[in-house]
Amino acid sequence: MTTQLDIPKVDDFIKQLSEQELVYINRLIIDRLNILAQVKSSVKMSVFHNGQRVCFTPPDGLERKGHIVRLNKKTASITTDDGHQWKVAPGLLKRLE
Repeated sequence: MTTQLDIPKVDDFIKQLSEQELVYINRLIIDRLNILAQVKSSVKMSVFHNGQRVCFTPPDGLERKGHIVRLNKKTASITTDDGHQWKVAPGLLKRLE
């Protein structure tokens, strides 16, 4: 079920809140955003498995290839072909065949 948000009403409502109420709502919003980010990460992580061959491009711009040695909560631990260890977000990984 999708509800249509009346932005002007929400804006008026927020303007009437105390600092304590705003802090409480802020915490609720941050918690919700964190949950949504975890769900996205889990969905992206679900296509990978231990031992799978992958590649990624770190900030230095040089593509690295290696194998997944562990799937963590937010990252995959990768051992690259040159023996280095990396923790990489699943959104940055590409599967290799």
